Amino acid sequence: MALKTKDLLGLQDLTAAEIGHILDTAGPMKEIIQRNIKKVPTLRGRTVATLFYEPSTRTRSSFELAAKYLSADTVNIAAGSSSVTKGEGLKDTARTIAAAGTDVVVLRHPLAGAAALIAGAVRAAVINAGDGAHEHPSQALLDLYTVREKKGRLEGLAVAIIGDIMHSRVARSNIWGFTRMGARVRLAGPATLLPPGIENLGAKVCHNIEGAVAGADVIMVLRLQLERQRQGLLPGMREYARLFGLNEERLKLARPDVLVMHPGPMNRGVEIVAAVADGPHSVIDEQVTNGVAVRMALLYLLAGGGAHSEAAH
Repeated sequence: MALKTKDLLGLQDLTAAEIGHILDTAGPMKEIIQRNIKKVPTLRGRTVATLFYEPSTRTRSSFELAAKYLSADTVNIAAGSSSVTKGEGLKDTARTIAAAGTDVVVLRHPLAGAAALIAGAVRAAVINAGDGAHEHPSQALLDLYTVREKKGRLEGLAVAIIGDIMHSRVARSNIWGFTRMGARVRLAGPATLLPPGIENLGAKVCHNIEGAVAGADVIMVLRLQLERQRQGLLPGMREYARLFGLNEERLKLARPDVLVMHPGPMNRGVEIVAAVADGPHSVIDEQVTNGVAVRMALLYLLAGGGAHSEAAH
């Protein structure tokens, strides 16, 4: 069963059944990663292009590995070394890539809506790898997969998301994803970094971190975007750590089997202390592994692999 849509632009557009199907498909993909020989011929002859207008290590390498494990050919295009520097527009760049026979375009762009823009201009499948502060669907899917794998369910869980909500595409996609799957989401962060009306997405806004993490099954700590500090939106780093940093004392307020997550990269000692990031509740390393599996599932489903009877042969 392939996805109903040609593209993956955000979780806001997916049903609970579609999200569940992606997570189910990621299971066999993780088994491939754990083999000695991490390669299957499922997408042989297909081409995946990564087009990143912003720096990325985890997401980009994760998609590249996912494509290679499925035997797809990969083309990596950095905006700084492409015709973009000569003034070529986003649509033209995408059309050029698609006209060369690319089956999937993975796009990261600083402007919200960029992925939707090129999705309407090319026949290739488009995966949004982060567009501005809008969405980052594959990150949220790997987070959902990690939690479901550890907890056995998503419905009814209490999920706390802590930090810079305003500028976080990860936060938005996770709010959509977790609430769609029946979890309860709580948010906490500096008032200047909580966008007005965010509760309309279905999340509860807490005035402090203690209220958000109390009784939580999952705590997701967001990267504190230090570049925002210069804009006067944040208190000092020490003050932020005191008010909103996840430390061992605050972790005790959550459930005994709480999971601690972080999309990376981390500012250790600021938004999260090392003892918690590296502690027994942390699933941060597993998020990275699961990210490859989930992205394999997305490529498989969007590149036509879903038409085959099995994910791996």
